[in-house]
Amino acid sequence: MHNAITDVPGVLVGHTTVRRPPDIHTGVTAIVPAGIGPHRPVPAGLFVGNGFGKLVGATQLAELGQLESPIVLTGTLSAFRAADALVTWMLAQPENTDVTTFNPVVGECNDGYLSDIRARPVTEAHVLDAIAAAAPGPVEQGCVGAGTGTVALGYKAGIGTASRRLGGHTLGVLVQANFGGTLRRWPSPDPTPEHGSCVIVAATDLPLDARQLGRLARRLVFALGRVGAAYAGGSGDYGIAFATTRGEPVPDAELSPLFEAALDATEDAVLNSLFAATTTTGRLGRTGKALAPRP
Repeated sequence: MHNAITDVPGVLVGHTTVRRPPDIHTGVTAIVPAGIGPHRPVPAGLFVGNGFGKLVGATQLAELGQLESPIVLTGTLSAFRAADALVTWMLAQPENTDVTTFNPVVGECNDGYLSDIRARPVTEAHVLDAIAAAAPGPVEQGCVGAGTGTVALGYKAGIGTASRRLGGHTLGVLVQANFGGTLRRWPSPDPTPEHGSCVIVAATDLPLDARQLGRLARRLVFALGRVGAAYAGGSGDYGIAFATTRGEPVPDAELSPLFEAALDATEDAVLNSLFAATTTTGRLGRTGKALAPRP
């Protein structure tokens, strides 16, 4: 166990980091269910806590309750180029030669506080490289991939991940943390923007249907309150949950331990994103300070 979303069998993660100091601190993170595609979708659910965001592919995901592509995370103004790159990847898969419609899923956070977001530095190659790099095992956290330029709760944040065991099954969570609020039980940092976003992705090998995965996705967003999220009007708070196993769904009456695990793992993942991040000075001399040890 690596305390990562990759503890769920068949879930891979890859990063591409794009850093050209002082002005560019961004990147791409790809969560790839093994074998994913239009002919092999997985059940999925979506919950929108606050919809101030650009979650490409959201309506079909919610309508059909299926995920048919890797989930790519990046900076806000690079989301559309990333979606096009994801279509390029899907077109290139040999099993997709007869497919004429694709639903790429791309989430984003605005890393413009530290990075020149208007430059749109993420290219198709960066997205394809992140997918190609996707692997099982330990997941690099903090200032990497889509978390390279993000801040949360007043501190430098980034990518964080965690997992929990439920009997013979696993729940894994990965966050792109970039939201406002006050970190609970910790000294207040220097002021930073209160708006921002958090995209939270959960995977499990428990057999769940799309409706149940929607219920799970809600708990991902609820969990941000545990760490002190402000849920500001300008925040895009999204939870995406998918299952890698098909079969008879777990009875609803047995889901409470899963929901509790989702709360714990999401809180853990956000804290891991903070603890793994390092102080970063970006555009206009702005600095995202790393979380110092508690005095």
